[in-house]
Amino acid sequence: MHRPFHPLHAILVAGTVPLFLGVLLNDIAYAVTFEIQWKNFASWLIVGALFFGGFALLGALVEMFKTQRRTLVVTLYPLLLVVMWIVGFINAFVHAADAWASMPIGLVLAAIAAALAIVATAMRFYMSYARAHV
Repeated sequence: MHRPFHPLHAILVAGTVPLFLGVLLNDIAYAVTFEIQWKNFASWLIVGALFFGGFALLGALVEMFKTQRRTLVVTLYPLLLVVMWIVGFINAFVHAADAWASMPIGLVLAAIAAALAIVATAMRFYMSYARAHV
């Protein structure tokens, strides 16, 4: 039986994308302008992304253990969320450093976390689409 993609899970996993992209854009703005407020904005966006990503990860783990068919995609999706969350968590500590000390590693971690968020979100929406059209 096909189980649909829960709307709350969709909001949580899709919500990580604009938040992590916002972190990346704020880090780019900070690298260009040297205005510390961009780094502060990025720090708050990381908190939001970790919040959304943590609950999305929780939903993904529950869904993974409830499903009977464990394919590579079903297992890879929560793994991507774990890696995304860990990279974001490390980036939160990097952004807690003093002003320019967070550069360039903060920018690199923001790019990695944003890419992982996009891939995980696309993978989950594709899983839902593929299940509905089988």
